[in-house]
Amino acid sequence: MKIAIAYPPISSPKGVPLLSQNRQFQWFNRPTFIYPVVPAYAATMAKAAGHEVLWLDGIAERWSGEQFLEKIVAERPALILLETKTPVVRATWRWVARLREALPSLRIALAGDHVTALPAESMENCSADFLLTGGDYDFLLLSLLRHLSDGKSLEPGIWYRGADGKARNSGPFATRHNLNDLPRIDRDLTCWRNYSVHNGNYRRTPGAYIMAGRDCWHGRCTFCSWTTLYPNYRVRTPESVVDEIGELIERHGVREVMDDTGCFPVGDWLRTFCRLMIERGYNKRIYFDCNMRFGALTAEDYRLMKEAGFRFVLFGLESANQATLDRLDKNLTVEAIREGARDASRAGLDVHVTVMIGFPWEEADDIARTVALARELLIRGWAYTLQVTLAIPYPGTPLFRQCDEQDLLTTREWDDFDMRQAVMRTPVGDEAIRAAIRRVYRAFFHPRALWNRLLNTRHPIEDLKFYGRGLLSLIGHLRDFS
Repeated sequence: MKIAIAYPPISSPKGVPLLSQNRQFQWFNRPTFIYPVVPAYAATMAKAAGHEVLWLDGIAERWSGEQFLEKIVAERPALILLETKTPVVRATWRWVARLREALPSLRIALAGDHVTALPAESMENCSADFLLTGGDYDFLLLSLLRHLSDGKSLEPGIWYRGADGKARNSGPFATRHNLNDLPRIDRDLTCWRNYSVHNGNYRRTPGAYIMAGRDCWHGRCTFCSWTTLYPNYRVRTPESVVDEIGELIERHGVREVMDDTGCFPVGDWLRTFCRLMIERGYNKRIYFDCNMRFGALTAEDYRLMKEAGFRFVLFGLESANQATLDRLDKNLTVEAIREGARDASRAGLDVHVTVMIGFPWEEADDIARTVALARELLIRGWAYTLQVTLAIPYPGTPLFRQCDEQDLLTTREWDDFDMRQAVMRTPVGDEAIRAAIRRVYRAFFHPRALWNRLLNTRHPIEDLKFYGRGLLSLIGHLRDFS
């Protein structure tokens, strides 16, 4: 069977949609493309099962809608899989209609956190044939293909239309698949180079994404849309992850690897991983990046990570208000944020923090404290980079349910959940929130922050190129929240 895994282009004056491999959707003025790991596994597994697979990312390819549609019509796949998210789900429904009109016999499947949270909604609002709910839609796609080709039973988690056209499903999804059964991703099939440069996380290019696990061992943050996809944490062996890194180095010439597991494994797993990176010499050949939680590691752990080749470590700061951290179920203290950022930066790691502004219970003084802490970390050199976002409650998350029950949502128009405006009732206005976000970003220009950046310059040519890309991204973010 010929199948396509695709991202239709979505045209908007707001910019480029940051859709693939993303827990929080944004429009970016400066194009950023993140390699979608789970769809890449889906493509690889389908090909290994004997199917002809097309990888058609119209966003990363920068195709027009007409170019994308022409390619689909010319290839005439039997099935197409589209990933979607809340702010573009209506655009996805429109694409389903366009594809159905162009190829009436085409079977269409949707996946992602929004359709997982609200499957009946998409079945009612578009003519998609299937929904693959949960985060293991690589395994579910294989189950669907076996069903279509050989009549085998569907795994739980797949929605479909019965003979009468009504929506049915194979039961609640269950993320019980063994990640060690996954094949090595076919990077050439999935056009990995389209995602290897235009990504602000990379200091060295080409870069590549992997996932050691799915998704976060904490897994309780009330705002995170991927808790909808992955209610339980699973991880591959450290040996398999290091083997994959070795292949990326030797076969593809990758110079930086980002592991996008919601939180990288810790404890013995982390120590084994670091030992293997050092033993094989990969720590001298690439930079390695990951997501981590404050309060999980010691200063000694950070020093070991640095020795093992870690460069960039991303932490969720979110807020400087303890009441907010508690309401978000972060299991984190403000002091642990300062200590973790300090210890990681002193070990030589580039600390990146994410900040959220615009919670319905936070007053202007609360926002000011978060702004002050984020600026403090940048100015003291305890954070190397940061990203500030507007808090958005995605369907399926505890934060969304809370807002829905307490009448805190200002809209249920999904297009508005794109981080360009507040969708929760807040004590402060939109402009005050955007101004706070811009104030955080302007800390990059503080003389002490610039001095710390200069002191950390070790490879002048490489670093200056990185700073140049970072400056363009910073200008883009200031425009995003103008």
